[in-house]
Order: sequence, then structure tokens, then C-alpha cells
Amino acid sequence: MALKKNPKVDLKLKYQRVLEISVIVSLALIIVAFKYFPTFDKEEVKLEGPQELVNVEDVVNTKQESAPPPPPKPPIPIEAPSDDVLEDIAIGETELNVDEQVSAPPPPPKHEEVEEDEAVFFVAVEETPEPIGGIEAIQKKIIYPEIAKRAGVQGRVFIKAFVNEVGDVVKAEVIKGIGAGCDEAAVQAVMQTKFKPGKQRGKSVKVQVSIPIVFKLQ
Repeated sequence: MALKKNPKVDLKLKYQRVLEISVIVSLALIIVAFKYFPTFDKEEVKLEGPQELVNVEDVVNTKQESAPPPPPKPPIPIEAPSDDVLEDIAIGETELNVDEQVSAPPPPPKHEEVEEDEAVFFVAVEETPEPIGGIEAIQKKIIYPEIAKRAGVQGRVFIKAFVNEVGDVVKAEVIKGIGAGCDEAAVQAVMQTKFKPGKQRGKSVKVQVSIPIVFKLQ
């Protein structure tokens, strides 16, 4: 059997009446507000200070380049199956005959070592080699390079000449150069010059001598 609520504490009995009274009071307040306060005064707000014009510049969209793709990975080598099949190999007899006489193999050919006599050039001798006609003869054979003329290159080139017993220059090296083609021109002039051979104890010998070549613009 269901229990009945006490009518004094039952809120649902008074819900309808409380709702009607609330609606009536709200409507009365709205009517009073529209009747006695029909309009509202607006307050004007003045902004002080001059207005500044802002120039808006067009921004050019930059082109973003995408990074190149990574290089492909190298393929892994795979050994291909081989179709070659080894055929049967016939093995001969391997029996050793002790009584058989074996001749000794021939001796290896002898390699004759040819010793090359390297030419020895003296550094200091009793009579030093001298160019026939003097240094002036070498200077007359100098062809001044056009590059050196245009660049204004001047100076002194030292050449080491290797003179043999008959006075011919067999080799020439640059000891100190100035570049711009002057070194090569000095070597060529020395190689074309005939020398008076150097002597040691009255005998003509091979001598190396240092020769200065002057390059000067006139």
C-alpha cells in the first residue's frame, strides 16, 4: 500500500500558484519600466587627437621551394643462380715410380744488371765554364714574354746550367724565378748558348754553374 504525502509539505500543490504570481509580477515590472523610462540619453564620446593614415603595402608572396627528394637507395646485389654444372673430372694415376731417373731442371737465366754510369757534374773546379761571348750573348737571346711586358714584370732569374766536356748545356734548371714566362725564356736562352768548358787539372770536365739572367723593361 502506497504512502500518501502530507499536504503541508507537498511542494507540487503550490507550484502552479507560485508560477502564476511570478509571471504577474514580472509583467507588472516591465510595464512600469516602459511607462516611466521610455528613452535613454546617449552620451557622445569624442576621440581626441588626429587620425593617422596607415599605408598598407602589398607583400609579395615568397615562393617556398620544397627540398629535393632523397636519392634512391642502391640496390643490394643478389647472386644469380648458376646453371653451370661441373662435369666429372678424370684423375690420372698418382703412383710414384722410385726407380725412374729424373733430370734436374735447367738453371734460371741470369739477368745481367747493367749499371748506368750517372754523369757527375762538379760544383767547384779550377776553371769555371763561361758562355762564349759572355753574359751579353745570353741576354741577346732572351725573348721578353708579352705577358711580362704588359704586367710590368722585371727582375733577375737564376739558372743552374749543366755544361759537359765540350761546352754544351745538357740540362738547365730554375733556381729562383720571377714568373710570367720569364723563367722559361731564361732556360731556353741558356740551352741555346755555347760555353767554354770547365777544366780541372788541365782536363775538361762536366760542371754545373749558376747564371743570372736580368729582365728589365726599357
